[in-house]
Amino acid sequence: MELHLQSHHWQRRMPDWLAAAVAGLAGGALVIVLEFFWSTMVLDESPWQPTHKIAAMVMGRGALEQMSVFSFGIVGTALLLHYVLGAVMGMVLAAIMAPFRFDSSIGMEAVIGLAFGIAAYAWNFYVMTAVFPWFISERGSGPLLANLLFGVVTAIVYGVLERRKKNVMR
Repeated sequence: MELHLQSHHWQRRMPDWLAAAVAGLAGGALVIVLEFFWSTMVLDESPWQPTHKIAAMVMGRGALEQMSVFSFGIVGTALLLHYVLGAVMGMVLAAIMAPFRFDSSIGMEAVIGLAFGIAAYAWNFYVMTAVFPWFISERGSGPLLANLLFGVVTAIVYGVLERRKKNVMR
């Protein structure tokens, strides 16, 4: 009799890219809501400040002027970029989860999501600030919590969507 434990060794297994993108969109939606909440309720700043900083990544430093003013172009650009990056990060997370079977349980997904959230925070607020220095001022507990929640939500949603697809195909 052989005992097969569900180990997390590497195996050639492709992620479900659509589920990964949708999971990233779900995680991104949570983060943008948290950013609006954090800026208005905790920092007592304009809710449009985060969108101006995000939009400046593609629109340039001009988007950083008048950060308390609503601009449809800036908010639209920021939301589009935010969701595209969320979908891409969801696919990166799935590319890590699938081959190592980190999608084997909700607990494992949450742990991997936390680790991914820490890595995403470090990348976004320490590496990318070399290119986008206006994000240096955003370092702190709020964005760290948002990135941790992004990782956990994205990983769990990916696992749920992937399992649902497998069950439908059976």
